[in-house]
Amino acid sequence: MRTHQKKTMLSLFLIISTLLIANGQQYGWRGPGRTGVYNETGLLKAWPSSGPALLWEASGIGTGYSSATVTNDAIYITGTKGEKDVLTAFTQDGKKKWEVEYGNITNNVNSPESRCTPTYSNGKILVVSGQGDLACVTRDGKISWSVNYYKKYSAEIQQFGISESPLVVDNKVIVTPGGNMASMVAFNIENGNVVWETPPLNEGTQYTNPLLVEDKGMKVIVTHTATYIIGVKAADGKLLWKFNFASVNDDQRGNRNYIQTPLYHDGFLFAANGYGQTAAKIKINFDGSEPTLVWKNPEINPHVGGMVLIGNYIYSSTHDTNSKGRWICVDWTTGKTMWITNWYNKGSIISAEGLLYIYEEKNGNLALVRPNSEKLDIISSFRVTKGNGPYWAHPVIDKGRLFVRHGDYIAIYSLKAK
Repeated sequence: MRTHQKKTMLSLFLIISTLLIANGQQYGWRGPGRTGVYNETGLLKAWPSSGPALLWEASGIGTGYSSATVTNDAIYITGTKGEKDVLTAFTQDGKKKWEVEYGNITNNVNSPESRCTPTYSNGKILVVSGQGDLACVTRDGKISWSVNYYKKYSAEIQQFGISESPLVVDNKVIVTPGGNMASMVAFNIENGNVVWETPPLNEGTQYTNPLLVEDKGMKVIVTHTATYIIGVKAADGKLLWKFNFASVNDDQRGNRNYIQTPLYHDGFLFAANGYGQTAAKIKINFDGSEPTLVWKNPEINPHVGGMVLIGNYIYSSTHDTNSKGRWICVDWTTGKTMWITNWYNKGSIISAEGLLYIYEEKNGNLALVRPNSEKLDIISSFRVTKGNGPYWAHPVIDKGRLFVRHGDYIAIYSLKAK
């Protein structure tokens, strides 16, 4: 009976997985909805002192800060090799399937690493090179179409290279060239033809990955420009509203680099970035009216590591200097800072099954953390020692496994509880 039940459950899982792919299930940057919160169950609630069990590891994937994208049948990851950005596919047990060059690396010799996390949608993998080559790759490693949208729209490449991970919405691939021709563009996922263009705001784009938010069937794409947070109607590219985010930082000095994907919850948007900037929670509307400021907080300013909303609290890190930062918890409702504390260094943060995973960027310490509005509550930790460069890639959790990247190295650990 138990064997029969297991076979039945496996069959149901495969059917559901097939339906999700058929309906355009999207995999990629920071998991479901780009929230950093992974829908997993049955995970370890504590780790051995040496860390979770290592399942497999691989090197030679190319240098990069991008994360792995894990689907039902493969693992995809980008990296730079020589003058090219490369997409590599692995089987679930770590065997290399194929590798394909898809574009040119950024022309900034000091930061050539790949930054684009692949986006998988309905059998297609979308990637962007450091110089703006948007490529659609098939599951067998063939490029079905490619367009350099920075050249097409005469856009200026950012100082540290293009960091965009494409967003797929209703069979459209969304990217943001910026400049004086188009703020945002939608390409047909089947052939690369332009579907719509959002009018220009005559300013450069940023390092932010666009975010899809939805209310009562209305789909809006949110992203940063150099001055604004904008909301674009997903159906036709119409600019619905813009919020002057730079004005929130009139009391702050420093660069205006926007890197983090904003958080969205129940009609509110939270945006926070490093370089001494002030974070803000704003109320957005789906009728085209202008957003309004709810609160701002200069203490939460994550550099490259993202943020998550768990319950009523935002967990993230601070950008004290380029080489130093702390961890922070802020109340979602009031904007009050609950705590700021040191733990090695700043870094990336994700969540699964109600727990936090933090990966500090200097020495590769990775911790399992209990969400707590009173303190940083470390349960277990271990250190990733292989690879090179800053530990900037965000971890990924999928099917009870933890995917951790460091430079041209990737390690996969088992998180399954026995």
